[in-house]
Amino acid sequence: MVLVVEVFESLAIGCVQLLIGLMLALLSAYIGLKVFDKMTKNIEEIKELKKGNVAVGILMGAIILSLANIVQSGVVALNASIIPGMGSGAIMVAFAIGIINLVIGLLIAVIAIYIAMFILDKITTDIDEWEEIKRGNVAIAILMSAILFAVSFVVQSGVYGISRALDARVIAKIFGF
Repeated sequence: MVLVVEVFESLAIGCVQLLIGLMLALLSAYIGLKVFDKMTKNIEEIKELKKGNVAVGILMGAIILSLANIVQSGVVALNASIIPGMGSGAIMVAFAIGIINLVIGLLIAVIAIYIAMFILDKITTDIDEWEEIKRGNVAIAILMSAILFAVSFVVQSGVYGISRALDARVIAKIFGF
């Protein structure tokens, strides 16, 4: 009977972790679209997508994937901190700390994307990237996307390190949960 309870407890925690991941994925996509909107100077993204501007679509997708890549390391840390057998107080502490880690991860991700695009703009002084994207220049969109992916892979490990440093299980024990 105890084994059955443990199985159902593990399934319940797995479902909660899945829902948290889904919510955070949607949040990352939303934030990605907002970040893209703020970064573009004179591009109306939805109009460009409706016109079939592939460059805009590629770059929008790259921003969303880059943010999700960075945030997923925070989700992994959050999910790893919620384990079967924890009391409800410990789970709440773990969840709160996980959310703090994710907010930190999102902030780092957004800042990293802004910095990457700023540096690219300074390096390529003879190219107006945003004008090229608006004109549908797929080559520029691919280059910018590759830079975003490269930055996200490197930043992801840093966010994971921060998330592990703020280990919810350790903090819950410190506070007696």
